[in-house]
Amino acid sequence: MVDPTRWFKSTPLQAQAEVRASSSTGGTPERGDKSNPVMVPIRSIGPGQIDRIEAHLLELDTNDRYLRFGYAANDEQIRRYVAQLNFDRDELFGIFNRRLELIAMAHLAFSLDPQYTSCAEFGVSVVKHARGRGYGGRLFERAVMHARNEGVQMLFIHALSENTAMLKIARRAGAVIERDGSESEAHLRLPPADFDSRVTEMVNEQVAITDYHLKAQAKQFWGFLSVLQDIRQGVREARERVRG
Repeated sequence: MVDPTRWFKSTPLQAQAEVRASSSTGGTPERGDKSNPVMVPIRSIGPGQIDRIEAHLLELDTNDRYLRFGYAANDEQIRRYVAQLNFDRDELFGIFNRRLELIAMAHLAFSLDPQYTSCAEFGVSVVKHARGRGYGGRLFERAVMHARNEGVQMLFIHALSENTAMLKIARRAGAVIERDGSESEAHLRLPPADFDSRVTEMVNEQVAITDYHLKAQAKQFWGFLSVLQDIRQGVREARERVRG
């Protein structure tokens, strides 16, 4: 049985993956989902988003943490995992809502072993209220595209056998899945990068960055309006007290 853990120097928290969504192409409309035909921007996230990453993972309930990490990780273990993230080596992708909350995140961990530099491991999490929108599948496709462009030839997914949603996405992508009791391992051989994969990733990333900036500006604008309304309300109340 393939054991990708020998290729990754990581904590136990980096070994599992969870998806509660159907497969789809990252940054493109959901295939076969007429209820959600819109584009979902997915952007790379770095240390500047560390607080949002931690908040996202802490929002997962006990069962979600069990599926994501292989056991019901407590808050301290999650904080330790976040503190050990290596943004120079690995790649993280995220989907943000209008309030700039990180509602779905993928972690693409690259091998440290020089003999297996063409290997990487995928993990993903989606908060409960954002399930059923295909985010997990889109993040998977986004990670696959980036892995290809970085020269990865084999992508691994290590998941609990009961995590059928994750395994379903891997199977749809053509991954070979091997089960060993309560755990399953999937490995997917990736085609080499080409012009289309490189241009598509570059365009998708730019779209996602633009979307994030627009959301940030909108959040700032509505915050300004809220303060302005509070000031106006205070002025009205002061006038009424004077008149009274």
